[in-house]
Amino acid sequence: MRYKLISCEVFYREMCAVIAQAPHMVDVEFLPKGLHDIGAKGMSARLQAVLDAVDVTLYDAILFGYGLCNNGLVGLTAPAIPLVIPRAHDCITLFLGSKERYQEYFTAHPGVYFKTSGWIERGAPTGELSQLSIQHRTGMDRSYAELVEKYGEDNAQYLWEMLGNHHRNYSQYTFIEMGIEPDDRFERQTEADAAAKGWAYAKVQGDMGLIRRLLHGEWHADEFLVVPPGWRVVARVNERIIDAVPPATA
Repeated sequence: MRYKLISCEVFYREMCAVIAQAPHMVDVEFLPKGLHDIGAKGMSARLQAVLDAVDVTLYDAILFGYGLCNNGLVGLTAPAIPLVIPRAHDCITLFLGSKERYQEYFTAHPGVYFKTSGWIERGAPTGELSQLSIQHRTGMDRSYAELVEKYGEDNAQYLWEMLGNHHRNYSQYTFIEMGIEPDDRFERQTEADAAAKGWAYAKVQGDMGLIRRLLHGEWHADEFLVVPPGWRVVARVNERIIDAVPPATA
């Protein structure tokens, strides 16, 4: 079998490690993490363009290294070969190995912000995507001092609380150790960032199982959505997370 993998770059190290030992031939294309920051419609349009550019005569299926990601996958249409997508709200499910483990951890730690090597190395949007990001268009990427200079003290304080301080609902950094890190630099940086913010810090062991099953072609229905050719991706507000509907379905 030969697969085409289209993946967010936050999985760069993990995907490469699994591809090296995969039983199938896997060609990979990594896309910038900044796609998440341009809004669902913009992200979906960019991903569809990448899908449409795949030479489907070369592959048996296209694999997606993405979760639903704030509805960024909604509306995607599979080309002339199947499209395989993990049933995940976002990438943390893939790092932790299952949507159940993610939900269990998040329920026990509601103020958690996760970090991995990929999030640290590749988490900030750059270039064109940084200019198109929602954060930039709304001023959320500006510092408090910049807001004061532009809008005045009172308005800046309001904007910072409502828009700019996007970490205000968090109180803990959790580093997910995947076992592919070259050393402890990413863990140490996360711990230092937590200390600087006065947040709690924790480390958990990641699980490569879901990524491995994606690349090995072990697509159990409760973990993966296999989108038939021509069908379209929709979101579900249940444990399925995503589903596929035929072209004629509104």
